Amino acid sequence: MKPLSLLPVLAFVVSSSAIAYDEYILAPKSRTLHPASVHNFNGSVTGPESLTKKSTGNSPTTFQGESAVAYDFGINIAGFVTLDIAAVSDADQYIGVTFSESSYWVSNASSDATADAGKDETLWFHVLSPGRYTAPREKERGGFRYMTLVHNGTGSVSVNAVEVHYTPMPHWADDAIGNYTGYFHCDDELLNRIWYAGAYTNQICTIDPHYGDALIHIFQINSSVSDATNVTWYNNYTITNGSSALVDGAKRDRIVWAGDMAIAVPGVVVSTNDVISIENSLNSLFDIQNTSSGQLPYAGRPFPTALSFTYHLYTLIGVADHYLYTGDIAFLSSLWSKWKLAMSFSLSYIDSSGLMNVTSPADWLRFGMGGHNIEANAILYYTILQGIQLAEALGDSEPIANWTLVAASIKSAANRLLWDEEVGMYRDNETTTLNPQDGNSWAVVSNLTTNSSQVERISSNLVRRWTPYGAPALEAADAISPFISGFELQAHFLAQNASAALGLMRLQWGFMLDDARMTNSTFIEGYSTTGELHYAPYLNDARISHAHGWATGPTSSLTFYVAGIQLLSAGGRTWRVAPELGDLKHVDAGFRTSLGFFGAKTEIGDGGLEMELEAPEGTSGELRVPLLACKGRVLLQALSGGCGDTVVEVAEANVGSVTVADVEGGKWKVTFTCSA
Repeated sequence: MKPLSLLPVLAFVVSSSAIAYDEYILAPKSRTLHPASVHNFNGSVTGPESLTKKSTGNSPTTFQGESAVAYDFGINIAGFVTLDIAAVSDADQYIGVTFSESSYWVSNASSDATADAGKDETLWFHVLSPGRYTAPREKERGGFRYMTLVHNGTGSVSVNAVEVHYTPMPHWADDAIGNYTGYFHCDDELLNRIWYAGAYTNQICTIDPHYGDALIHIFQINSSVSDATNVTWYNNYTITNGSSALVDGAKRDRIVWAGDMAIAVPGVVVSTNDVISIENSLNSLFDIQNTSSGQLPYAGRPFPTALSFTYHLYTLIGVADHYLYTGDIAFLSSLWSKWKLAMSFSLSYIDSSGLMNVTSPADWLRFGMGGHNIEANAILYYTILQGIQLAEALGDSEPIANWTLVAASIKSAANRLLWDEEVGMYRDNETTTLNPQDGNSWAVVSNLTTNSSQVERISSNLVRRWTPYGAPALEAADAISPFISGFELQAHFLAQNASAALGLMRLQWGFMLDDARMTNSTFIEGYSTTGELHYAPYLNDARISHAHGWATGPTSSLTFYVAGIQLLSAGGRTWRVAPELGDLKHVDAGFRTSLGFFGAKTEIGDGGLEMELEAPEGTSGELRVPLLACKGRVLLQALSGGCGDTVVEVAEANVGSVTVADVEGGKWKVTFTCSA
């Protein structure tokens, strides 16, 4: 058909080769790092700035008597330290090193904490003579922005250089850590920085599995030791097979937690597509499954055995996510019998109410977990639906009928017993008036709700509770949980409330990214509703992780919802492009799966809208074109793949969007032009 007149052509091309927007990527270009600047110093120190990157090699820094210098690397990093000693006054000299992710815990006496038993011991080097002194690998530090060199003797030590060997992403080439396979860009610089900080957070949480946290002080938690200093720490426990693993936090716990992966994995897929680390971590959890009951671990080795109803399910969700993002049927098949056994374990706790009865308090450290908990049952409902799709993919029809009936029963019972019509939210269980952030967010994400009115009310009511520092998790008392807020973001998008989702990103993640006490490069585990660096579940605030994969929700949400690139079946065999721009005028994103490249760019101009999208040949999908408040005409043109043009007349203003189905993979240009 004859094409319609187009808007002025916008200068953009969806790229599938170059590393787009690499100026935002925080990953270092070399594994050898030097401090960026001097944070502070005290005592007699000559030339403290000589050890910074711009001055290294010019002249040594000399420590005389009791003295110290705190250095700032500018971003959160990880690795092991080497000191190049130029001179010592005698053979009885020591240089100590302390670490901190936050400027709040910079200290001459101790490092921030890897256990709830107190602050970590100083790493001491006995510098007998000039030469290079390297920390043993068990003393690599998983996350720090600040590193303090401490001299506490009566003599002197001159240091030529201090360097850190950067250890995250151990399976990637030394000069390729920033070679992202995905990208994101929009007309809000804060959102751009948030996307890339999330991607980098997940990278720094990807470690060599031979150097997980040994957890030597696990469960030594009491008030008498919570403020102790010089607590022993070791990163020398093998947590998974393979050469890499995705863990919860860079500094701690440095072990596999499936709940954290529920947020981290989608963020990894849209940025680095580091599938092997995901597989190693998932396998490590199934390796220690109880083969009789089917119970999966709360966390990976060396965490002690414990039952968590939700984290058990998150492991199952991890397998479903892996299949969605990769289409790897062999990996799914290798775990399927274990997956079904684990599902049977969860279903065995459904009682006469139709809901799962939670008998363990273990979750994401929220309080009051138990009974017919809305969060746990919403996650169970979601997992059953995922299981049905996996069974269909494998041609295993046996469990589908039962799972379908059970899922319907859970949905009915949850809405009958836990929905509070007056409040417009779900209660935590039948015995409380608490309306939790986690359960209400998950009810929307899992589609446990029965109508759009419920979804809209939950979204609106969650917004009303925000503090100046973000969305509170009332189920954890005085806490803001970036983990659960990641699911709240999804709930707002699913409620067609993009303005709320973008507002929460700017409010909460903007605070986490730019506050002076943060790393300004990675996202924190949790903090107080007042913005203080206090996380209610912990006695020891120095323990808080400032690089936690569960805090990276915006990275995937910006790609999946704002840019609107959504995979609907294995590896993206079918897909949807449905951008939700909110107050944005421009968004450009793309990422790769095993099938190829998916990209979408949307630009809103005067009197119209233009989009370009790309999907691999052999795939198919649907396009939802967001419309302006005007009558007009949508034109879909094939640039490659597909054939012909498609025209859709929009007869009414404010219709929200127009859906074009059965779009073949290839490159397409879309134009919506307002008519007079």
